[in-house]
Amino acid sequence: MAHEHHHHHQVKGKRLFLTIALNLSITIAELIGGIISGSISLISDAIHNFSDVISLVISYIANRLIKKSPTQSKTFGFKRSEILAAFINSATLIILAIIIFYNAIMRLLNPIEIAPNLVIYMAIASIAVNGLSVLFISKDSKNNMNIRSAYLHLFSDMLTSVAVLIGGLLMKYFQIYWIDSVLSLIIAVYLLYMSWNIFKSSLRIIMQFTPENIDIKMIADDISAIDTVKNIHHVHVWQINEHDIMFEAHIDLENNVSISDFEKILEQAREILLKYKITHITLQPEYSVDDSKEIIV
Repeated sequence: MAHEHHHHHQVKGKRLFLTIALNLSITIAELIGGIISGSISLISDAIHNFSDVISLVISYIANRLIKKSPTQSKTFGFKRSEILAAFINSATLIILAIIIFYNAIMRLLNPIEIAPNLVIYMAIASIAVNGLSVLFISKDSKNNMNIRSAYLHLFSDMLTSVAVLIGGLLMKYFQIYWIDSVLSLIIAVYLLYMSWNIFKSSLRIIMQFTPENIDIKMIADDISAIDTVKNIHHVHVWQINEHDIMFEAHIDLENNVSISDFEKILEQAREILLKYKITHITLQPEYSVDDSKEIIV
């Protein structure tokens, strides 16, 4: 069995904690402001901000869990916790987008007059808080799907707050109150667009699907080309988290080789698999074993 491990970017938990505190305060302020002013776009932004708080709390917990060492009862440790967090965060965004979309349609059908000043003030405050939060975790988001899902929550919320501010200005100076509902529809569509890729990617990892950049047939051909290797079969390729790709397979050998000779074959196979960024490798040797020789069984 051949293994190679890489050290991954460590996320700073203090930044996440501070970002949680900032977003919780603006959520409460926007919700109260939205109720008082009657603005559905401001309430939508508050709901989105609350989803930011939830996503950040989940990300913070996952970030703490990922640092725990493996045990006999948890041999992989909590490596998949960040992927689970990314899945929950992106799924939450999709559900919220559908709710916002529905409420915006209802408000378009039944428009009301809105107090624009409070909308403007709350939108400016939200832009400031979310902009600062984005700066706090932007570096960590580049190397971590979990933090990237939280980052997208915050970045999209900053943009929606800009839209709410524009809507508030249009309502104040031009009395265009229907713009509030239209902006909410745009926010909903944008949320769906931003969250779908992370939802799909995290779901693929949770379901242990083959990574999209891995061609199993090509790998099988490369390993089968090694001298004395007759066939490679019973192949499984999956990801335990965003970075670690696992590979296991049976290798059918032409000769009844010694352990030392098989270790040379293992070394060649390892070099091939490392080209595909596969770092956790388990290969089982076989000679004259009567089983299925299909690549996928």
